[in-house]
Amino acid sequence: MKKLLAAAATIALVAAATPVLATDIIVVAHGQANDPFWSVVKNGAEKAAKDTGVNVEFRSPETFDMVAMGQLIDAAVNQDPDGLVVSIPDGDALGPAIKRAVDAGIPVISMNSGSDVAHKLGAKLHVGQSEFDAGKVAGAKLAEMGGKKAICVNQEVGNVSLDQRCAGFAEGFGKEVKVLPTSNDPTEVESKVRAALESDKDLDVILSLNASLVGEPAVKAAQALGRDKVLISTFDMSSGFLKDIADGKAAFSIDQQQYLQGYLPVSFLALHAQYGLMPGGDVASGPNLVTKETAAQVIDLSSKGIR
Repeated sequence: MKKLLAAAATIALVAAATPVLATDIIVVAHGQANDPFWSVVKNGAEKAAKDTGVNVEFRSPETFDMVAMGQLIDAAVNQDPDGLVVSIPDGDALGPAIKRAVDAGIPVISMNSGSDVAHKLGAKLHVGQSEFDAGKVAGAKLAEMGGKKAICVNQEVGNVSLDQRCAGFAEGFGKEVKVLPTSNDPTEVESKVRAALESDKDLDVILSLNASLVGEPAVKAAQALGRDKVLISTFDMSSGFLKDIADGKAAFSIDQQQYLQGYLPVSFLALHAQYGLMPGGDVASGPNLVTKETAAQVIDLSSKGIR
């Protein structure tokens, strides 16, 4: 009996002294450092890391730069992580780097953008929404609300996903739609939207592709001109834009639940590293329309970086 107890004690000591192999997951996103949308994605990834006990590094270029993003993916591949999460705003530009990760045996999950090319590039699955379909839903809703002439404000020209949003919006709206290109500087956005409203009194619908950088400045521009009948909606959410919806200054936001886009891929890759598990198909995180009736419910969570 004493020998058994001694053996058990020895095994326990050896087990305690044996380090648990760390699981390392790298997230490479195209979102820019000044974009609050991506801070929510990062929050989701970090929460998943905490819940699963894995190590997560979240990386992104300082500007919307596909060359820099491809280099970040290559650097991640060189570290041989247990999993890689990528957004794919441009499949042609990022495809070679993503394929190198897949060829190196690194499991890849795409999120946010790239649902149309993810599987061709070897990703296990995609977590996000169909940007075209989400734009189409928004367009149909705004037409139903009485809109007749619209602009789609694009703050990241060259981002294929944003182009798809505007294209889907035009199809769903079924009336005149023009794309207004801007930078992601809210001051420039407000100025350009104001100019568009001043030059066209028939313009009565504005679709923003980012809540804080575009949606909020668009509301300011319309309010400054007394154009409070203009229907303004946005992709994604911010506490400021949600307040605009609750106050009746904006129509709705299109919530793709980006917290899930950070949380779920990290969780899936953690389970894959530990047990070899992986969902059998893509996960649709949106779209979900947040209107005046529901805006108040998510304002608090948005201010906390969750919605």
